[in-house]
Amino acid sequence: MNIKNKLRLGIGFLFLMALISSGLADYYLTRLSNDSKAILKDNYRSLVYAKNIEQALDYPKTVTTATKMQTIDKNIYQEEHNVTEPGEGPLADSLRSAFETYKRLADPQAISEQSTKIRGLLYKIMQLNMTAIEHKNNVAAGTADGAIIIVSLIGSLCFLIAFSFVVNFPGYIANPVKELMHGIKEISNKNYNKRLVFPAKDEFGDLAEAFNQMAAKLDEYEHSNLASILFEKRRIETIINSMNDGIIGIDDKQFIIFANKVACTLIGMPEEMLTGQYAPNIALENDLLRNMLFVEQSKMKIFFDGRESYFTKDVLEVTNDYKVIGKVIILKNITDLQQLNDAKTTFIATISHELKTPLSSIRMSLKLLEDERVGGVNNEQKQLLQNIDADTHRLLQITAELLDTAQVETGKINLNFGSTHPKNIVNYAVKAIRSLADQKEITIAVDCPDSLPHVMADLDKTTWVLINLLSNAVKYSPEKATINLNVKKQGNAIEFSVKDLGQGIDPKYVARIFERYFRIPGAEADKTGTGLGLAIAKDFIEAQGGHIGVESEAGEGSRFYFTLDINKTE
Repeated sequence: MNIKNKLRLGIGFLFLMALISSGLADYYLTRLSNDSKAILKDNYRSLVYAKNIEQALDYPKTVTTATKMQTIDKNIYQEEHNVTEPGEGPLADSLRSAFETYKRLADPQAISEQSTKIRGLLYKIMQLNMTAIEHKNNVAAGTADGAIIIVSLIGSLCFLIAFSFVVNFPGYIANPVKELMHGIKEISNKNYNKRLVFPAKDEFGDLAEAFNQMAAKLDEYEHSNLASILFEKRRIETIINSMNDGIIGIDDKQFIIFANKVACTLIGMPEEMLTGQYAPNIALENDLLRNMLFVEQSKMKIFFDGRESYFTKDVLEVTNDYKVIGKVIILKNITDLQQLNDAKTTFIATISHELKTPLSSIRMSLKLLEDERVGGVNNEQKQLLQNIDADTHRLLQITAELLDTAQVETGKINLNFGSTHPKNIVNYAVKAIRSLADQKEITIAVDCPDSLPHVMADLDKTTWVLINLLSNAVKYSPEKATINLNVKKQGNAIEFSVKDLGQGIDPKYVARIFERYFRIPGAEADKTGTGLGLAIAKDFIEAQGGHIGVESEAGEGSRFYFTLDINKTE
């Protein structure tokens, strides 16, 4: 029998005992109640009727004879209908006959004698009912005594059984659990010879069997896999040493566990001088290890293999049961990728620079063709010239963005800091974008108080950023809409914000809006650019120590903003 059924049986038995006890108590209480009711109902009322008749016979002369007779007649009638004891019926009939005679008498002497006769009958009725009351009281007392004895016996039996159950059953559950805990502690101390013996054929017996099988398997594993573990350790060390990346393992106490050949070469120390050493102590005299341990940088430039090389640093935490027990630092050689990236940047910069001259020449030629002094053109030719001019303007814009991107990627952002009022930046940007806004009849509402302090900024690059934000707002706003350009003080900085009423940005794309070459999927073809404008704007603003961001909801428009530090010298 399993533990669940044993629990059900024990609790069910206790419940049955409690049910029997409560049933017996209810049965005897009901009997006592019925006996008490019988005494009150059957006998006590007869005594009351007899008493009332006797009192009526003794009424003073002030009470009328009619009232006296009515009272006696009423109580005799009630007694006649409350005959409950053997012999009480004839007495009630005799009482009725004597009363009828009593009513017809007129002589006082005869009335007195008849009254005495009635009193005698009343005495007999009262005596009869008093005897019955005493008998029924004895019966009720006997029932109570019997109930007390039986309920006490059953209650005592239930108590003894429940007490035995309470004393013994917890041990039945707790003792195997205690043995199991002791066995687990022995296993944790690597005593794999520990075995459990539970004679019961229930879940505890199955548990003991499973525990013993586990201990046997662990004992087998402990003795048979040590060589395999050592082999795996050497194999992993061989793999790590064959990698082209520098790898260092450090435990949770900052001691170096291992370092492969590449890492030893980069650090400039042999493996035997690194392994087992306290890493911060070595870092005091080794710049590279100090940077690896304490400097938060993902990209490092190191002289390696006879040339300047580039490495990325990755730190992987080693956990055991969600507890960090060490970390592995990986220096990945990305020199070839960096060279390719530099070549790409140089190529973009060269091509973009070379494209600017012929594109500018094309625009100049278009201006000459549009001049009527050179010669007239028909409407179709004029439309073609406008299309060529628009495409040329777009190519020049893309070329400028590519040049700015190349400048940013090479880290050669030339900033010309100066103190200027925010209104100067706003005025230049609004003037540059005015013609584009007028084409869609868009209003640019500017809120830039004259009381704002000056900012330290590169006027040209900051104006370029604001123009980029305004042009995007115009591009995505419906015709005849309003764009809000607000400038306000935020702590120790000035915030520039551009709010449009366009279609907004889906929340899943907001975090990527400033990535290079990112364009929102599904956007209209005539509204998409190179995906470089906002990325360049972010680099320009952050290079000046500011911050740029966006707030947007799909269908509710977008709010782009950036901050610049206040010039504290004024």
